[in-house]
Amino acid sequence: MKYNYIVIEGCIGAGKTTLSEMFAQELNAELVLERFADNSFLPKFYKDPLHYAFPLEMTFLTDRYQQLKNLLSKRDLFTDLVIADYFIDKCIIFSKYNLQSDEYNLYTKVYDIISTYLPKPDLIVYLYNDEQKLLQNIAQRGREYEKEISAEYLRNIQEGYMMHFKHYKEAPIVIVEAHNLDFVKYRSDYEKLKKLLNDDYDKGITRIIF
Repeated sequence: MKYNYIVIEGCIGAGKTTLSEMFAQELNAELVLERFADNSFLPKFYKDPLHYAFPLEMTFLTDRYQQLKNLLSKRDLFTDLVIADYFIDKCIIFSKYNLQSDEYNLYTKVYDIISTYLPKPDLIVYLYNDEQKLLQNIAQRGREYEKEISAEYLRNIQEGYMMHFKHYKEAPIVIVEAHNLDFVKYRSDYEKLKKLLNDDYDKGITRIIF
């Protein structure tokens, strides 16, 4: 495998966890999944964002840091394959939209300290879907608290990813137009995505349309 630490990213409902699990199983990789189910603030946030945004983001930040630090510090990233369904920088992307300005300023100070000690991914694959496809996927998985998510919220988060990626030059970022793909149902779609993991890219953004 050309890359040793691969991140599969995407907006809420993009299918990043499912694809990460499929890749990890087939490629015998160490799998790192975000533990969103353990965050008790998440259902509360969707009902009352203003009140619960800061504790939600701080909980996610500390949990992501601890998870990556514990796992990746034990791995040899030069020989072992690790696939994660989140990029630590999503902390900044979500918090910039979710937090008030004074909260965000405090949050970024903590983030800057924490992120320094974590390894950077060798490759980021971002599954880009339009908001209607995301909402459809969210509805299909049936999490009660996600019923509060709007198309506008998804649009803002996805735009946040795109803005962040424009300035991120530490690894290749492959943005895949995924709304016409069904990698769970069609093996051919899955194989197209798997092939991306061994291609050569320059650092920065590469866009892929199948």
